[in-house]
Amino acid sequence: MLRARTPAGAEQEIYALLVTYHLLRTAMADATNTQPDIDPDRASFTIAYQAARDQLIQAANVIADTVIDLVGTIGRHILANLLPARRLRVCPRIVKRAISKYQARGPNIDRTSYKATVGVDILTPADP
Repeated sequence: MLRARTPAGAEQEIYALLVTYHLLRTAMADATNTQPDIDPDRASFTIAYQAARDQLIQAANVIADTVIDLVGTIGRHILANLLPARRLRVCPRIVKRAISKYQARGPNIDRTSYKATVGVDILTPADP
């Protein structure tokens, strides 16, 4: 809910929310980029928001040292509370609505899920 009572105030508040969102997403990306084996999807926006809110309330580390840490307090909270890795999708997406054009029909509908395996083969050219 916006607190502003004028169109100019509402516009300013919306821009402030968008800038805050962008800053938190940047902090999440910077935190996950410090460790190459972490997928950026595992960073929690809620954890980043709560850490940033706590930093503002406490006014901790307001004056930055000469060396600025890219991860920072928010990034350390994000890395400490990562979301679980995503599961691989092994079945086609099924929309469970009556008007869906992807609705499964017929007596032989395969709704079983299968264990997925991902492999990478690197092919090198043969020597001439």
